[in-house]
Amino acid sequence: MASGQQWVLVEMVQAFYEAPAYHLILEGILILWIIRLLFSKTYKLQERSDLTEKEKEELIEEWQPEALVPPVSKDHPSLNYNIVSGPPSHKIIVNGKECINFASFNFLGLLDNERVKKQALLSLKKYGVGTCGPRGFYGTFDVHLELEDRLAKFMRTEEAIIYSYGFATIASAIPAYSKRGDMVFVDEAACFSIQKGLQASRSLIKYFKHNDMEDLERLLKEQEVEDQKNPRKARVTRRFIVVEGLYVNTGDICPLPDLLKLKYKYKVRIFLEESLSFGVLGDHGRGVTEHFGVNIDDIDLISANMENSLASVGGFCCGRSFVIDHQRLSGQGYCFSASLPPMLAAAAIEALDIMEEDPEIFTILREKCKHVHKALQGIPGLKVVGEPFTPAIHLQLERSSGSRDHDVKTLKSIVDYCMDRQIALTQARYLDKEEKFLPPPSIRVVVTVEQTEEEIDRAAASIRVAATAVLK
Repeated sequence: MASGQQWVLVEMVQAFYEAPAYHLILEGILILWIIRLLFSKTYKLQERSDLTEKEKEELIEEWQPEALVPPVSKDHPSLNYNIVSGPPSHKIIVNGKECINFASFNFLGLLDNERVKKQALLSLKKYGVGTCGPRGFYGTFDVHLELEDRLAKFMRTEEAIIYSYGFATIASAIPAYSKRGDMVFVDEAACFSIQKGLQASRSLIKYFKHNDMEDLERLLKEQEVEDQKNPRKARVTRRFIVVEGLYVNTGDICPLPDLLKLKYKYKVRIFLEESLSFGVLGDHGRGVTEHFGVNIDDIDLISANMENSLASVGGFCCGRSFVIDHQRLSGQGYCFSASLPPMLAAAAIEALDIMEEDPEIFTILREKCKHVHKALQGIPGLKVVGEPFTPAIHLQLERSSGSRDHDVKTLKSIVDYCMDRQIALTQARYLDKEEKFLPPPSIRVVVTVEQTEEEIDRAAASIRVAATAVLK
């Protein structure tokens, strides 16, 4: 044993003498550097500079803390509210003035419906105002389960789940399924709640041009090539397409049949956000799937809010049972928010009853939409954006001034002019610094079944006169 150790030592000495000089120098430098690191202090004390009391006071007076938030002008639109008194139904009282309502998303006129209010009042007396707990902590009421069952049957899906906040519905649903490493293909015109859901998912996001199926297929082909390079990773990567039925930012309808062809060709899942199309499109108001005659089972997940056609609060998702059940464990807005107040659930159930009893209401709404769309054509300086059957039409400037702030003020002048003549309109509002693809400024004209032809013509005439006066 001793002789073996001696032999190793001899070999080490021999290797030392045979090593090149530069090698020995380099090793020596490294050894010295390690010794220096071991024995040197981790920080160096700076030389102390004593200041007089006067100098300290001067430095304190000169110091200016960084602003907690950036400065905002006092005339910013978000800081100046229009105050509504009473229900925002067909007639709305804004800042003490009664106007015809072309601003609220009360498409079917159910917000002030007597039957809906009666059921909400009965529920209020039975359950109280709120729930004071999430669904998993004594926040599940029998009326919630009834509403979920009714929504599933209405949409002809296996199951539905309700959320207490419309914005949080799709924003919670997306990250419940799409995780880090997954791939999501999204339309550039996707609404802000979709964008927040994508951000929370931490997935890889690829945007395709608005309603451009060729651009979407190009991205899908590129991803297919990437998957072939790394098949092991491809097997565990989930792929989604996220679109809206009717886009709230543009009023356009998605080409759902073409999307389904790409879904099966490239093996991706489709999430469909139908907040604007639910209760609007289709013979029975079931949305864009009914409009195109598409089998709803071909869509992996449908979401919509209940704050438009149902005139309530909150949102819902529907689909196959195993898909929806996953949200009860992973949907953040479902798991951690107080559940929907029972009176709002009861109001939504009664609204569904009315929709089922009177499907003619959807035909009436579409006819009103076409009337408004036609009446707004040819207004000097403004262009109509959106499908003839969309209930939320955008009016944009034909020619931008080059300054977004100036364009916003110009459109606001048109809105104010109409407000003075008892026509309530609104501008589309966006978080300018947060939007991925910021839409152009626009006036939003909302159509409801309660508006008469005379009122529609009067509103169009007011907008025409206002545009002529402001854009001259």
